[in-house]
Amino acid sequence: MWIARQWKEYEVIDTGSGEKLERWGDYLLIRPDPQVIWESPRCHPGWQKRNGHYHRSAKGGGEWEFFGLPQEWSIRYGRLTFRLKPFSFKHTGLFPEQAVNWDWFSDLISRADRPLKILNLFAYTGGATLSAARAGGHVTHVDASKGMVNWARENAAASGLSDAPIRWLVDDCVKFAERELRRGNTYDGIIMDPPSYGRGPKGEIWKIEENIFPFVRLCARLLSPDARFFLINSYTTGLQPAVLSYLMHLCIVPALGGYVEADEIGLPVTESGLVLPCGASGRWER
Repeated sequence: MWIARQWKEYEVIDTGSGEKLERWGDYLLIRPDPQVIWESPRCHPGWQKRNGHYHRSAKGGGEWEFFGLPQEWSIRYGRLTFRLKPFSFKHTGLFPEQAVNWDWFSDLISRADRPLKILNLFAYTGGATLSAARAGGHVTHVDASKGMVNWARENAAASGLSDAPIRWLVDDCVKFAERELRRGNTYDGIIMDPPSYGRGPKGEIWKIEENIFPFVRLCARLLSPDARFFLINSYTTGLQPAVLSYLMHLCIVPALGGYVEADEIGLPVTESGLVLPCGASGRWER
């Protein structure tokens, strides 16, 4: 398992009974987690001293309960700063487990003999974009949500990367990739974090089980002859690491060689000393 162990301002303190207790900078949050199927004594005082608690509804969705939590605050990871705020469906605007992938491709980018062109698809609030840009990459950031792209730009400004070579695009990722292929554009590294289900800015429907294979095959054609890496992240039940590995072996290796790894990603839990699984990633590099 690839574990994000380098955080200083974030930690999973404890888990149990379907929830996790997290520290986000100076604030404690309790959020549901479908992986947490075990019971725990909840001895840590943070369970009672939480600043925010997301309660899942039996009818679907849920709502936040706040105890002195500001509307917005920030945490840092290395030289990056992320603005956080609780919003619908339990999220805060950041997936801390992805730091283990940021570190991986940032090392590849920084060691390259030239600035690498990076494409980040389904790019959300820009964690991967900022990591790649900080490492010296020239990044194209694509997301269908204008609000998410604006949020990512705010994170770039907070991280001192307002003038970094980042192209910000609000677009349907599939249609953008198709246009890039017609234009003959290529990239040295591609990052994608496709949702299980989503809609593009013009109502385009995305269902990962139906769309992921043709989309990976399409994006593989956008890799330059001297491409260095390709990353797929998945939080979808059923898309196990071996599935992501199989996709990349089929779509990338025959044309470009290199090698593929895939594994679960996770976060250490302070109280138990164990690791909370948080999805899967597939990596191709050469």
